[in-house]
Amino acid sequence: MLKLADESSLMDLLTAIQSNLLSPAILFFVLGIFAAVSKSDLKFPDALYTTLTIYLLVAIGFKGGVAVHQAGIGTVWLPALAAMALGALIPLWTYPILRKAGGFSIADAGAIAAHYGSVSAVTFIAATNFLKGIHQPYESYASAFLAVMESPAIIVGVMLGKGALGGKLSFTDAGMRHALRDAVLGKGVLLLVGSLIIGTLSGPNGMTMVEGFFVTPFQGVLALFLLEMGMVAGRRLGDLKKVGFFLVVFGITAPLVHGTVGVLLGTWVGLSAGGCTLLGVLASSASYIAAPAAVRLSLPEANPTYSLTAALAITFPFNITFGVPLYFQIAKYLHP
Repeated sequence: MLKLADESSLMDLLTAIQSNLLSPAILFFVLGIFAAVSKSDLKFPDALYTTLTIYLLVAIGFKGGVAVHQAGIGTVWLPALAAMALGALIPLWTYPILRKAGGFSIADAGAIAAHYGSVSAVTFIAATNFLKGIHQPYESYASAFLAVMESPAIIVGVMLGKGALGGKLSFTDAGMRHALRDAVLGKGVLLLVGSLIIGTLSGPNGMTMVEGFFVTPFQGVLALFLLEMGMVAGRRLGDLKKVGFFLVVFGITAPLVHGTVGVLLGTWVGLSAGGCTLLGVLASSASYIAAPAAVRLSLPEANPTYSLTAALAITFPFNITFGVPLYFQIAKYLHP
């Protein structure tokens, strides 16, 4: 019986991976990688990329805010607090691993830890698409987790990169002030939190007014954005030689560990299998939008090749192709 159950779980996982890989968004991502590797002249204007980013962040935040309105703060506060704590804690254990096992400098270890404690909105969207594709319900207010996990991780990672463990940290430092400002008021966080608040205040009536813009075109916008992300990831594949074998292993192992911890934490705070999957996906993801902007200002001595290549060329493709279905299977195992 146990063997049959194991075989069934493996088949479910393979089916989920196949379904995920054949979704339009993922296929557009693969097309982007092919375009970059084949040196096609396909290129997105910077203004279009910025517009797509703003649209996705606002749509995610607004829909999450409406869901918070419907669920009530009493339902949301505990899982949101758990998500915030997880975002702050991940850099604390990734930093010493990067320092001792990876041999990275204080600044580089702090920068990478900030990226991996922070979250990827696009990975989150890919996960919600996957769950919708297999008709798996989840807490619609889960995008609130996305909003609250971003800043704590960046702040903690930058503090570590500034030498907090060595007693060299100073809040009067200009870089630290920039980091704190970007972590709280950076465009990614501002758009997510701001639209989350707007959605919470306006509720379902507000959604009715903007549904034709924020809901119907969403999948098409996401496909275009992932096409651009595929091209960016494809152009960074050559950097894998620079980051070294350790960071390649770290870029796959870290999301597996963090994703599992996220699913377990979601189970502990009472989320459904779908909600646990999304918290696991957020924990496993690495930021390549908000964190790089903050780190560039506050830790200029850190080498961005390490953090960006690990986040964008290793962890991001792994998560959206294989990681999301795997975290779902772990969540489903914990919710028989």
